[in-house]
Amino acid sequence: MSDEEQWIPGSKSELMSAIEREWKSLMEVVGKLEQSGKLSMPDEGGWSPKDNLAHLAEWMNILMGCHMDKRPSHEVMGVGAEVTEGWDMERINPALFERNRNRSAADVLDELRRVYAELVEKLNVTAFDELLKPRRADDPEKRPLLLWVLGDTTEHFAEHRATLEKML
Repeated sequence: MSDEEQWIPGSKSELMSAIEREWKSLMEVVGKLEQSGKLSMPDEGGWSPKDNLAHLAEWMNILMGCHMDKRPSHEVMGVGAEVTEGWDMERINPALFERNRNRSAADVLDELRRVYAELVEKLNVTAFDELLKPRRADDPEKRPLLLWVLGDTTEHFAEHRATLEKML
């Protein structure tokens, strides 16, 4: 999450529309990469489009399991507690990358679509007021859960779409 001014939807329908819009934009780029046969071609940093998509699926699962259901992060991610200690992305993201790097593009895409559908269903049955409550009771800033929803959906989809567009 950045400290810059962030767009906050005023309603559940606004939120869901924004998520769907970014998802569709992402999937358009994925379709082009599929057609060009580039889903498994790594970029200069070593990540292929399918690695980016596996990353998005992982973080949507983390959103649901950790942030929404309040389960322990290491259990949700299926890693040792030391990996998630302090939410250090320099430890978490490489662990998630290594777990997914040898999966097929088809497998990753199937999971991505399944996890997205699960998240949309979960958000649809969550009251907007619940998303406006602090994610954690002990958060001194009282940041709403909605910030993590946006961070792991619209913002994350847009970020990785831009990365994937460069690979076309």
